[in-house]
Order: sequence, then C-alpha cells, then structure tokens
Amino acid sequence: MATVEQVLAALSHVQDPELHRDLVSLGMIRDIRFEGTIAHFEVVLTTPACPLKSRIEEDCRKAVLDRMPDVTDIAITWGAQVPKPRQQEVLPGVRHVVAIGSGKGGVGKSTVTVNVAIALAATGARVGLIDADIYGPTVPLLLGISEKPLVQDGKIVPIERHGVKTMSMGFLLPNADDPVVWRGPMLAGVLQQFIRDVAWGELDYLLVDLPPGTGDVPLSLAQQLPLTGVAVVVTPQIVAQQIGLKTLRMFEMVPTPVPVLGIIENMSHFVCPSCQHETAIFDHGGGREVAVRQGVAFLGGIPLDAGIRQSGDQGLPIVVSAPDSAQARAFHDIARHLAGQVSIRHFALEETGGLRLTHAPEVPGHRPLAVGQVRSDTAPHVHGPGCSHEHEPSPGEVTVQGEATPEKRSPFKAFGQFLKRS
Repeated sequence: MATVEQVLAALSHVQDPELHRDLVSLGMIRDIRFEGTIAHFEVVLTTPACPLKSRIEEDCRKAVLDRMPDVTDIAITWGAQVPKPRQQEVLPGVRHVVAIGSGKGGVGKSTVTVNVAIALAATGARVGLIDADIYGPTVPLLLGISEKPLVQDGKIVPIERHGVKTMSMGFLLPNADDPVVWRGPMLAGVLQQFIRDVAWGELDYLLVDLPPGTGDVPLSLAQQLPLTGVAVVVTPQIVAQQIGLKTLRMFEMVPTPVPVLGIIENMSHFVCPSCQHETAIFDHGGGREVAVRQGVAFLGGIPLDAGIRQSGDQGLPIVVSAPDSAQARAFHDIARHLAGQVSIRHFALEETGGLRLTHAPEVPGHRPLAVGQVRSDTAPHVHGPGCSHEHEPSPGEVTVQGEATPEKRSPFKAFGQFLKRS
C-alpha cells in the first residue's frame, strides 16, 4: 500500500530545473493524499509565473510512477508562493523589487516594463510599478491613466490598471505636458517618497521603470532599496549594446552590488505583415551576445511591431489588447523568465547567508564574477572627496563619484495643494 513517505521519497528525486534543488527540500510538496491508486499532491511553485511548470509535472509523474508500483496515476494541484527575503524594512509588504534599466532613451524600456508587469499580474502575482523617470514619465500614457491618485491616512493610494498598482510623477503634474524642472538631488527625494509615502500593500513584485542612463535616480534607488536585481533593456545594434553595458556595470559598482537578472532585447526584428519576411532593421541577436559575454541570463527578444506602438499610444498595452498575439506571447515569456531569475537570486542569497551574487550561473566561454568581485576593467567607486573606503549614506544622501550631496527638501511640497484637495 502506497504511503505519504513513499511519495516524498520519490519526489525527492525531482529537482527544480532552475534552482537545482529537489522539490521536497524546497518545501514545494504539500497535501499528499490517495484516492484508490491515484496519488494527489500540491506543488507550490516559487512564482505563479514559473516558466518550467510542464517540465516539473513531467518529472513528478515519472518519479512517482517509476518508483511506486501501487500508484497508477498522479493528480497535481498547483499553487504558488513567492519567497520573501529575510529582511525588508523599507517596504515590509513587498517581497521583491526589480529595476528595469537601459543605457539610453528610445529603446522601449517603459513599454517593456509596462507589458511585463501586466504579464506577471496575469499569472496571479501581486504586482506594483514605480515610474521612476521623473523628467519624462510615460507610464500614465501607456496605461491610459488620466486621473489623480487619492490620499488616505497620509499616504498616496497607487492607481491600479490591469492588476498592476502604479505610481508616477505624471499623476501629480497639473497638465500632462508640464515639465519637471528640478536639480538632481530633488529626484532622490521624490523617489524616496514614492517608496515610503505610497500605500503599496502586499506585493510579490515591485518593478521600477528607471530613467535612461546612470545618473542620480539609479544610484539613489540602489541605496534606498534592497533590490533583488536589475534587468537591462537593449536594442540589437552595437551602439545600443555598448551603452546598455554602462547600466549593467553601474549596478556592479554601487556600494552594495545589485545582481543583474538578465538582458531583454527589444526591436529584435521586424516581421512584414504582408509576406511574413523577417528583417533585422536594428541588427539581430545583440542582446543575447551581451548576455553571453557578461555571463547573465538572456530573458528574451521582442519584435519591432507597429501594434505594440499603437496599443501603447492608446493606453491599452499589447498584452491586454491582443493577448494571443506573438508580440504578447514574447512579453509573457520574458515575464516568466524574469520571475524565474528572481527565484534563483532569492535562493542563492539564502544559501550564501545574505551575500549577493552579482551574476548568473556560469555561461560556456565566460567566467562570471565571484561573490562581491568587481571587474578589473572598471574603476573603483569612491564616495566623496578624498574618501576611498565604503560608508553607509545618511538618509536622503545622493552619493556619486567624487561628491555627496544631502537633500533635505521634500519635492512633494510642490504638490501640497493637490494633496490637500485630495
């Protein structure tokens, strides 16, 4: 007669394909029971966006049926629980914060971020999105949001669209075309308030759409939040690759190096709608080349398509307006791979006792960085004039190479009338 212990013993031979640990030791097997000769159990995935669910099911079936002659079939119930880091004091309800960056503007980073966020939410994950491009907020347009957020109990309530809670500077401007004319230190202040003064609640993933480049906002974000990692959006041509690498290396150089979750190649190729012929307008495969060269994951490619642009202009992203299209499937694939990398980073961090791994597992032909190692071809990060050692920034401090500027003003004072009206 089959027993619960036998099922656990059989499933201990099944490894999570990404984490490379067995399902039993990961605590992913629950509620084992029998109905005749059928074994029922629940597999609790580390993300609802698991990209390898079918493979796990196949491996479970083979492991049980090959080792338990009294069992004729299995019935799996699927669950998901995004693992929570040991310490998260800044945003206690948020399990993972993921930054999406690019070295330059015009690569479609915001479009990618919005579609990936919605794709994650479609799997059942609880998702938030910070539009950290203070000078050029585009998320309100991409999501079709024109209303202002409410304020409850002294905190701004993020606006929700398609299952994604969102906060953007664009929500706070009197008019959509009004410019934000601020010096760098004020950007750090408003970012801090987007983090601390917004009622984010419980989230599995909080995506941060960074402004292009390697300036104040990415530096401040790396200081203010325990980032799970960063994904970098590039287009295939060489010039975009080179600039995208600057973002990747910037996150290696901050006081606490941020793991790179992978590379996303946007505008990967153009498919003619009439003849289906593919044309590499901006070259092709550059994103994958960067990923292999740097020893990080390649999360996927997105075609250059008018439908993606049109849906964004209409405030209805392609994953919503055409969910069964090839373009939408590309975003869903990237979302699943990104979620998988987050799980890998989480368990790697647990195994190293809190030491951050800055790169993905080894890629053939490339030796990735060791824990805490900085590339020899990058300059050391210096904090302040004449200071060559690491130090913790004080609250509100923006630290850049050669300069440390404390910012004590609250940028939201400019929106006092709005908050009062709300």
